[in-house]
Amino acid sequence: MTDREALLKALMLRGLAGDAAAWRVLLTDMGGHLRPFFTRRLYDGAADAEDLVQETLIAIHAKRATWDSSQPFTAWAFSIARHKLIDHLRRQGRRPTAPLDDAGDLFADHTVEDGAARHDLTRVLALLPMRQRRLIEDIRVQGLSVAEAAERHGYSVAAAKVSVHRSLKTLTARFAPSRVHEGISDED
Repeated sequence: MTDREALLKALMLRGLAGDAAAWRVLLTDMGGHLRPFFTRRLYDGAADAEDLVQETLIAIHAKRATWDSSQPFTAWAFSIARHKLIDHLRRQGRRPTAPLDDAGDLFADHTVEDGAARHDLTRVLALLPMRQRRLIEDIRVQGLSVAEAAERHGYSVAAAKVSVHRSLKTLTARFAPSRVHEGISDED
């Protein structure tokens, strides 16, 4: 969790618990992040951006009870901001030229989808023996070279390549749809 996410989430939790000062700080801080977010995505800028900031802050306030505290606050807030922007653009009859999902500079570095993918990857890799799992994680997830990972885990480069190949083959056999179930046979 990033420092920004942790701070905003803590402010949100305190605000939900009735801390009015924390709530004001949260909304002020969010306003500061939302202004450039909207300004960069609008054709004619500042006036509409300020209106969208206010609409988003009002929506965050009005819908605060719908936030799931086990989830990142910024993902929830970004979803509201994104919907406000889309509604505004629809009213204007224009299509945005900047990607709407580009909010990395404003919010947490991770998304709900990242967490789900990480969870799935962890479950899949758990099927491998520990040495193979660590080798796959270093090469395919962390981006180490085969030589670096081999050295780290006490493999020769050739043995590391064979281990990675066999591990991926095992996982593919386990999770790939059967060719027979797809209506394809080896005689085709």
